[in-house]
Amino acid sequence: MSKLLEGKKGIIFGALDEKSIAWQVALKAKEHGAEFILTNAPIAMRMGAINDLAKLCDAEIIPADATSNEDLENLIDQAVAKFGKLDFVLHSIGMSLNVRKKKAYTDINYDWMHKTFDISAISFHRVMQLLYKKEAMNDWGSIVALTYMAAQRTFPDYSEMAESKSLLESFARSFGYHFGLVNKVRVNTISQSPTMTTAGSGVGGFDAFYNYADKMSPLGNADAASCADYCVSLFSDLTRMVTMQNLFHDGGFSNMGISQEAMEIFADKQS
Repeated sequence: MSKLLEGKKGIIFGALDEKSIAWQVALKAKEHGAEFILTNAPIAMRMGAINDLAKLCDAEIIPADATSNEDLENLIDQAVAKFGKLDFVLHSIGMSLNVRKKKAYTDINYDWMHKTFDISAISFHRVMQLLYKKEAMNDWGSIVALTYMAAQRTFPDYSEMAESKSLLESFARSFGYHFGLVNKVRVNTISQSPTMTTAGSGVGGFDAFYNYADKMSPLGNADAASCADYCVSLFSDLTRMVTMQNLFHDGGFSNMGISQEAMEIFADKQS
């Protein structure tokens, strides 16, 4: 098998357990010859199994709270000291206390909302700003963040994570412009299908929506492993001219009105 990432170095944020997309990205990046540092918030690391992943990938772990500039500076400084300039970064971070605590969108806790934005979106800007200021990215490097199409369409139980993803995608476009001018670094977001991750399953009605999206998509839902393949392609030199894009990786769901299978289900309910 050709190794698309041979010689490339990076940082992967957000691997928690085998269900997480970042975990699958790490495995796939390793398979394609990359070296990288794994990172997550200290509290998330205690909940997950990231040490097992580090052994599988022969990767160093550096804990970092993505809402802390101090932690992120330390992470980037250590990564650059280990590898030199970086070729890729994956931002796979998202959390909403309002969703976790089942707080209705019409009765939202604003302190929790601010925390959601800081963790799930502003952290992306923090990472890019520090990478930019420290000149830590190689020419033609690639930065990718994971998002969801609730940034464009309404899904009631996704709560303020929808606005968070909208902000995340805007940061990719805005910073992508500046990074492209400086040293051709690409910045993109991947809008992934609903995926059976630990975080995703915490959203109310997730199982029902997962099944709905699967029936609506001509290719079915894209799983975490296929998302990892897509991430690898964006880290690689094969996508050197792709930047500032929100790329749908959802089996066709984003372009569907209604599928024949869904029509038959609703027709059955009316008969």
